[in-house]
Amino acid sequence: MLRNIDPILSPELLKALRAMGHGDEIVIADANFPASSLGPLCIRADGSNASDMLRAILQVLPLDSFVPDPALTMQVVDQPKAVPEAVTDFGNIIREVADTPAKTQSLERFAFYERAATAYAVVQTGETRLYGNIILKKGVIG
Repeated sequence: MLRNIDPILSPELLKALRAMGHGDEIVIADANFPASSLGPLCIRADGSNASDMLRAILQVLPLDSFVPDPALTMQVVDQPKAVPEAVTDFGNIIREVADTPAKTQSLERFAFYERAATAYAVVQTGETRLYGNIILKKGVIG
């Protein structure tokens, strides 16, 4: 155990977060997300939900302040303006915890999958809310 590090952050996840460089992306995914088949490192966190994972990751990961979209969510199929409960929760957590709060932007479902396939890693949570997926772009510590 370490002080001031949320225990939801496993050793494997902490290693990935530390190894990521500026501009690298990490996906926090719900239980339905095709994490293992996309290609990037898949870190299992089945006992957690996406909101708790986002809160813990943002306590140690700086968001990129040099891009307009450091936090991307998945759009609801055929309802791109809809805002699922999980996405509302993500926005609140980013405002509360992120070092450089940003508004979440959204991507169409298949565009989200394509972007996620290029991420450094995917954290597969046990999140059961639909559309509980977010991509974070790592920034720098000034």
